[in-house]
Amino acid sequence: MTVIITASELARDLVGEAPPVLLDVRWQLSLAKAAGAPAFDGRAEYAAGHIPGAVFVDLDRELAAAPGGRGRHPLPDLAEFGAAMRRAGVSASRPVVVYDGGQGWAAARAWWLLRWTGHPDVRVLDGGLPSWEGELATGAPTPAEGDFSPAPGAAGLLDADGAAALARTGVLLDARAGERYRGEVEPVDRVGGHIPGAVSAPTTENVGPDGRFLPAAELKDRFKALGVSADTEVGVYCGSGVSAAHEVLALAVAGIPAALYVGSWSEWSADPSRPVATGADPR
Repeated sequence: MTVIITASELARDLVGEAPPVLLDVRWQLSLAKAAGAPAFDGRAEYAAGHIPGAVFVDLDRELAAAPGGRGRHPLPDLAEFGAAMRRAGVSASRPVVVYDGGQGWAAARAWWLLRWTGHPDVRVLDGGLPSWEGELATGAPTPAEGDFSPAPGAAGLLDADGAAALARTGVLLDARAGERYRGEVEPVDRVGGHIPGAVSAPTTENVGPDGRFLPAAELKDRFKALGVSADTEVGVYCGSGVSAAHEVLALAVAGIPAALYVGSWSEWSADPSRPVATGADPR
């Protein structure tokens, strides 16, 4: 099954016999508060213009629980997540397409959560809203209540201990920017650096200048160069389990299954007892 969809394919499907549920998950990591500038408001962006029929989904409130000891974007309460998805019209028997403002991280978080909780058909709009050439709508739709009921899978999720173990026995990829991995700068979390044994693999290198994913063959070659082979167990983390979901999506485009450490560095680094490695060397 494909995990991404082009804008032209989406336009065709939206007028087909079984149009997908469309979710707008515009969000971005904002350091504006520290800089004294207005924070990004995904809901306002949605109201200004969205793909017709799309329902806004709030990443911070509906795709994550409140920040705390489990990280800045821990798993949401599954009952609340399921209720939010049903309000958006999500049903198990109907395909879902998610998009964001073009970065792809937030859309990938929604994709991962829906897939991990059992939805069989979820795709991400490759390139996000900027790739859409059709008209935009400003009014919010009122979809019929869906019937989706989350049923988490046993695979595909890592906790801190699982991530540490995978860094020793498989390949644990760090999806953050290289300077954060190396510990040269840390604008958000308590301390910079990486989980010992993790390999630096910025998710920004999985896309081209237009924000669309590189071809599957190129992605496969990239991950092979990072130590990922057909029989490798792979996990991914980032700052708070958002950009790492984008890397899990990139791996899926390449045909490689991977697990997500949702707590990521924001959970790992919050515990002073956990080891921290710095520099370019994984160890």
